[in-house]
Parts: sequence; C-alpha cells; structure tokens
Amino acid sequence: MGEKRIILEMGTGNDLYGQDYTKAARRAVQDALHHSSITLFSKLGIEHTEMRVQVTIAVQNPDAVDCDLVAADLPRGRVQVRAVMGGLDVHDAEAGTVHVVATAAVEAFLPDMADAYKLSK
Repeated sequence: MGEKRIILEMGTGNDLYGQDYTKAARRAVQDALHHSSITLFSKLGIEHTEMRVQVTIAVQNPDAVDCDLVAADLPRGRVQVRAVMGGLDVHDAEAGTVHVVATAAVEAFLPDMADAYKLSK
C-alpha cells in the first residue's frame, strides 16, 4: 500500500543576530505549523502515529542544522528531517555578521486508504 500526501505547509524563519542555522530552521517549521489546523484525524478515527511527516529545511549551510532538534519540535507523526542547500544568508559587512534565513516544507503522508472510503450505491 502506498502513501498519499495530505498536507503541505511552508514556512520561513530567521536568526538575525546569532548566525544559528538550527534556530532559523526551527522558526521556519513553527511558522509552517501555525498555518494548519487538521481535524481529519479525529473525524476519521485515524491515529497520528499513522502519519509520516517529512520536513525539508533549506539553508545556505545545511550541515549546520541539527535535524534531530528540529524533529523534536514536531508534535505528531513519525518525523524525518533533512537539510538542503537553499535559504538565504544576508551579510552585514559593516557589523561583520550574517543574518540567516531558512525555509521549511512540512509534508504529511498517510497510507493510501482510497478503497476504505468508497461510496456504496
């Protein structure tokens, strides 16, 4: 049985002064999560453990993201986090700092249950 993506939310986060890619990533995930209110689990009697959550974080330095710490912020589902090249570093030459901008895509998948919900004649 395959899976169907049921949720796709996007978010943006930043760390303006700490140059912390993980902090920016966590803020991006929180931004994405605050766009959602999902009632289908309670309405259909589906356990949250059935849901697989795939989080993709885009930053200029993917190796600097603590993916386990980002995953700990997700309240439900079986979570996988990966960091990829993207996002934005804004350099402040005068101050000698970097402002980090991260983007996040949060996807949720459930087992394909198309046959379980067919209408009868």
